[in-house]
Amino acid sequence: MTQITSHHNQKLKEIRKLRQRRRWRERSGLFVAEGEDLLSVADSQGWNAIERYAAAGSGLPGIEVSAELLAGASGLGSGTRTLAVYEERWASAPAGALCVYLHGVHDPGNVGAVLRSAQAFGASCVALGPGTADPYSPKAVRASMGAVFAVPLARGTVDELPGVKIALVPRAGEPLDVLWRSRYACVTSSAKELTLLVGSEREGLPDEVVGDADVVAHIPIATDSLNAAMAATIALYELSRRMAHETE
Repeated sequence: MTQITSHHNQKLKEIRKLRQRRRWRERSGLFVAEGEDLLSVADSQGWNAIERYAAAGSGLPGIEVSAELLAGASGLGSGTRTLAVYEERWASAPAGALCVYLHGVHDPGNVGAVLRSAQAFGASCVALGPGTADPYSPKAVRASMGAVFAVPLARGTVDELPGVKIALVPRAGEPLDVLWRSRYACVTSSAKELTLLVGSEREGLPDEVVGDADVVAHIPIATDSLNAAMAATIALYELSRRMAHETE
């Protein structure tokens, strides 16, 4: 079997560029996933790798690469036994019963964590607004724990978002857990589609985005703020629970 043994191999150079440069990923429409667990999820979700690589002697499928060279192409501190290149997938527009919209969420770890929570609570889509980190960056892909292969992704603006738009704003609007008993009950209880709008931890949602929302809500907490991914997770739990109750 052919084995890659040169650090100057063009394929390995391409992998390093895909890991390190967002523009390169955007230009090529490709991204890298590393590790047996992530690649196993990709397989189970029907994603076919453009290229797949495995450490020589590992017994894993893919083009064999010497362990030292594969570690050099890897973004993991401990290296990896396998990695693969995939083609990015983007939905034509945000859609579905429960969508999450991220605006200005700069940390790719948070973006990946939101994807993981979106999958856990049955969200139909995660939409990426301006200033949001690349969901196909290595850090986001790892933080998603494979949810990047399961949850549809879309680029979009607020006016393209489906259903009732709920802006999550600290200490503003109604407490999220009583929203269904508030003056907005006629809106939320009859809604077939909801979109949760989440901003960055530091700046939050811009005023113009909040202004375009149908409802403003907050999570009652004892401190000033929550991590953006944690706030999205709590809100997704509450919204998915309420939506399930309304359909019973």
